[in-house]
Amino acid sequence: MENKITQRIAGKAVIVNNEGKVLILRESQEYKGGTNIGKYGFPGGKVEPGESLQEALIRESKEECGLEIEVGEPFFVSEWRPEINGDKFQIFGVYFKCVPKNSDIVLGTDFDDYKWVDPRDCRDYDIMSPNEDVIKQLQG
Repeated sequence: MENKITQRIAGKAVIVNNEGKVLILRESQEYKGGTNIGKYGFPGGKVEPGESLQEALIRESKEECGLEIEVGEPFFVSEWRPEINGDKFQIFGVYFKCVPKNSDIVLGTDFDDYKWVDPRDCRDYDIMSPNEDVIKQLQG
């Protein structure tokens, strides 16, 4: 099937520390499924079969940046359609405001940099879409 599109659900953790700063991660060249190399985004990823969105966020945050998180309520939903290694995807992303339980960032291989940024300063970074809209929603 030439026009096959695979649907996925992704959970995204918008981690806000006690100073009100959000964690953004920069996608590295090592990320095999990467479509936004050099751009910043939030930790998270696809929900595995049988896994809840909250479980996926906890797992992905630990894998991608080493943080244990407390998952709050969802506050934003988006959709994007990347082509990854020649395959077409339709991904629905559900964004949750989260709080870190620890502060030691340990990046996995998919990311090569991180920043804690004031949401008002996110426009100073190369943020992948639709995360600019997510940040605006977070600010109210």
